[in-house]
Amino acid sequence: MSTPETPSADNSVRACVAYDRSGRRVGDIALESISDTLDQADRFLWVGLFEPDAALLAQMQQAFGLHPLAVEDAGKAHQRPKLEAYGESLFVVARTASRSGVHVRFGETHIFMGRNYILTIRHGDSPGYTTVRRNAEQTPALLAQGPGYALYAVLDAIVDGYLPIVEAYRTELEELEGEIFARQWRRGTLKRLYAMQRELTRLRLAVAPLQDVLAQLQRLHDDVMPEAVRPYFRDVNDHANRINDTVGALREMLSAAMNVSVSLVTLEQNEVVKRLAGWAALLAVPTLLTGWFGMNFHHMPELDWRWSYPALIVFTLGLCGGLYYGLKRSRWL
Repeated sequence: MSTPETPSADNSVRACVAYDRSGRRVGDIALESISDTLDQADRFLWVGLFEPDAALLAQMQQAFGLHPLAVEDAGKAHQRPKLEAYGESLFVVARTASRSGVHVRFGETHIFMGRNYILTIRHGDSPGYTTVRRNAEQTPALLAQGPGYALYAVLDAIVDGYLPIVEAYRTELEELEGEIFARQWRRGTLKRLYAMQRELTRLRLAVAPLQDVLAQLQRLHDDVMPEAVRPYFRDVNDHANRINDTVGALREMLSAAMNVSVSLVTLEQNEVVKRLAGWAALLAVPTLLTGWFGMNFHHMPELDWRWSYPALIVFTLGLCGGLYYGLKRSRWL
């Protein structure tokens, strides 16, 4: 027998709980009792699994009468968020996200929902739903609406899990913008901007398809989804839309920040090249003059003049000073 808080002997089973139609928790049941519980009209089940093996999935397929194609998908991670209807049951795939340090880890939750059951199957770095289930149990009047409300609670928790990630990226982007305009450019800043762009793209691939899933749950599947639950999915869809818009805006800001960063580096390099060219021009004047008078021809009248050397020094300094003044005014130095 399993509990919501503690896995059973089979570590894949995280919860197997029965509720009555008033939303009150009846108690935990054994997996072998699922079929008997489903036969009771005044009961519905909430079962949670974590990375079950093929044998456990086959047991769930037989107990709940699940479609083999959906069971095959549920046994594999890396599914796209989607909603599929199989008779009087729904199969929902959603991607979860959690932030670990500066990186985002993605997982998946596969959900089967029928008239009197909800079965969640988690894969990868996907948070558990013990807290979700406890919160739902605190409002039995809402949980009395059955598995439809339980499905809403799970999807709402998944969408809410995106919010702190988006806010963390927003804050980090503001900090990186200050580093972009710092006097000393750092390669790590551009690398972090690129990493954020990549992770936000993955986050958008998780959020955007989920909007279509929530829209279908809001409008379709009357045979499974109670009418009273539909407004809740509309609320979750609004949150998903806002998150998707925010992710899109952050991706555009990141692209702009990366372009600005590269442009600033290019400008800085141009300034360095201009300064080097200016100093090279200043060095070219004495080099030209000393080279000119170092040709050692016999018939160079200025070689015999008394004041040739001092005059050359003054002339060289005058040319260099004038050139320095001109380059300084044009901000090449």
